Amino acid sequence: MKKTLLATAIAGAMVVSASASAATVYNQDGTKLDIYGNIQMVYTNINDAAGDSEDEITDNGTTFGFAAEHAITSDVTGYMKLEFDGIQADEKKTTGFDDGGDQAYVGAKGSFGDVRLGSYDQLIDDWIQDPITNNEYFDASDSTYDRTNDNNVGSIRETDKVTYTSPSFGGLQFAVGSQYKGDAEDENVTDSGEASFFGGAKYTVGAFSIAAVYDNLDTFDATTTPETDFGDQYGVTAQYTAGALRLSAKYEKFDDGSSAENDVDFAALGARYGYGMGDVYGAVQEVSYDESGRDDRTEVIVGGTYNISSAMYTYIEVANYDADEDAYDGVATGITYLF
Repeated sequence: MKKTLLATAIAGAMVVSASASAATVYNQDGTKLDIYGNIQMVYTNINDAAGDSEDEITDNGTTFGFAAEHAITSDVTGYMKLEFDGIQADEKKTTGFDDGGDQAYVGAKGSFGDVRLGSYDQLIDDWIQDPITNNEYFDASDSTYDRTNDNNVGSIRETDKVTYTSPSFGGLQFAVGSQYKGDAEDENVTDSGEASFFGGAKYTVGAFSIAAVYDNLDTFDATTTPETDFGDQYGVTAQYTAGALRLSAKYEKFDDGSSAENDVDFAALGARYGYGMGDVYGAVQEVSYDESGRDDRTEVIVGGTYNISSAMYTYIEVANYDADEDAYDGVATGITYLF
């Protein structure tokens, strides 16, 4: 699962704001503090790599977080967000956090735009991938996470970043940033500090928007002998909204920089419709590999949510990843409570 409905509401539009489910515990003298969270439980029945069905009841990303902001000047607002997940609500008497925090950042926003420092979702995730499948459990593969390939570094790509996002200029908005891995960090694969570059642009006119993002992934280029060029990732997504219906299309690519040239292309169509008591949604994606021995695949994911109340909803999702032995195909149904 990438984001719950609550997390999307709070993190969206690069601002920190209270949602209907968040509790404002302090709001005085220009300073505001919100506490929010959710408990997520899910039942899954999914094929393993050999195609054997396995099921479980498990936690699906239970989260607890703090969001704060205060007025620095009449035009500049400082803010922070500190979010914990990995609570593992399915395990008896578990009270700690597994692997610590999720998102944690500090920033400032105003008429100049927004600048943020810390750990948070990638720009290519927010602008390119989420419009296709920002689902509860199953998502389409992408250049950060391939469901059928365990060699993924998505969580590391969210850390140690700084991003500037501009205000909208007649519908045009851009963002630029960098990830920095110092030589004191365990995930650094070089013999010195290394910085990446990522950037994107988004244009919105009426019900239509288009976004493009590029990331050079330089912090993953190793200085071993021989030196390793990890590669680049980039993508374009278009969206059209008509009332309760949202249609989206994506082209995304991981351009492998190694001599093996294991490039991967992703072309997808997605749709989501709000029927009043929840959403129904689906996506179809073609995954094309240059790597020898890997067959191209057609992924299909469908699902729906039902709002039990303003703070609780349930859902069901079905996924087919078109892998050998029907690996990773499955069904998931769960319930989420927001506060």
